[in-house]
Amino acid sequence: MPYRPALIALMMSLAGCSAGSTQMVEPATARSTLDDLLEDERNTIEVFQAAARSVVHIENRALRRDWFTASVTEVPQGTGTGFVWDSKGHIVTNYHVVKGATSVHVTLWDGSTHTGTLVGAEPSKDLAVIRIDAPEAALTALTPGSSSGLLVGQKVLAIGNPFGLDQTLTTGVVSALGREIDALDGRTIHGVIQTDAAINPGNSGGPLLDSRGRLIGVNTSIFSTSGASAGIGFAIPADTVTRIVPALIKDGRIIRAGLGVDLIRDDIARRNGVEGVILRAVGTGSAASKAGLIGLWTDRNGATQIGDVIVAIEGAPVREVDDLLTALERFTPGTGVSLTVRRGDEERVVPVKLQAIDPGAPDGR
Repeated sequence: MPYRPALIALMMSLAGCSAGSTQMVEPATARSTLDDLLEDERNTIEVFQAAARSVVHIENRALRRDWFTASVTEVPQGTGTGFVWDSKGHIVTNYHVVKGATSVHVTLWDGSTHTGTLVGAEPSKDLAVIRIDAPEAALTALTPGSSSGLLVGQKVLAIGNPFGLDQTLTTGVVSALGREIDALDGRTIHGVIQTDAAINPGNSGGPLLDSRGRLIGVNTSIFSTSGASAGIGFAIPADTVTRIVPALIKDGRIIRAGLGVDLIRDDIARRNGVEGVILRAVGTGSAASKAGLIGLWTDRNGATQIGDVIVAIEGAPVREVDDLLTALERFTPGTGVSLTVRRGDEERVVPVKLQAIDPGAPDGR
């Protein structure tokens, strides 16, 4: 019995043919290429592929004594992330990633592990530089960017090793600018970038990148009650990084400008009803001493009296210790500045030529 034309058409359609043609329909490919993706997806992939070779895994190891056997062994005490700064093997990370380490081990993108040497650290900015001896071909430096022109809402990418999972990419936006967070030494880090790109333990020290793959920050901490990402992460701005890191590489420390003084803590000043920074003591031959400033002194009855209180520097108000220290960061040793100082009921402007400060001296000197 001959088939009806409609039935023939249906059978040919089910077989992948059309009536009057025997050409087979090609199945759709299951693999995506960059050309198949949206422009934003292509950008994300390209930035990651270019930057991933620069991101490293850092393991912090410390010596531990077994109290039963008295033997000493080296054990891991934490992990974090870092990135290649230059072809000489300098690696940038957070200070808290390497703090207290007796040795640091750095794993590159190719899986090779190298022992790192601490070059220098700046705890007040949570930055550190270590150096590894690795082939130049294995070292791909990130391109430094600027944080001064960042806009809330622009795209950012974070690469790190959260929970030890290597080469993890998260994306988001700049959520806010000009945030402040506390460093390990109690100082305030100013101008911090806030982002909603997921940052978890282990991401610390990794790069925050813009859509061009340029370094715009160093991921440093998260705000979370659980210890995991809650959509609020913080990064040290690139302009701070590009100022601090070369100095650490060159000198192994930050040479600060200062006054040569010891300062009274803010809480003590407040209890005494003082707004400003009270000088506890003025070093002999220091910049402050040469300017005629005095610290605490004892009257004839044996009572301690307040000497000079710094209330402004270069006209900018100084209400607490961090205000003064942050202002001094803008200057180099030998620079002349004007201090507004109150002694008793008298307020006056005093010119001071700043001195170099020993990095081992108490904060504020």
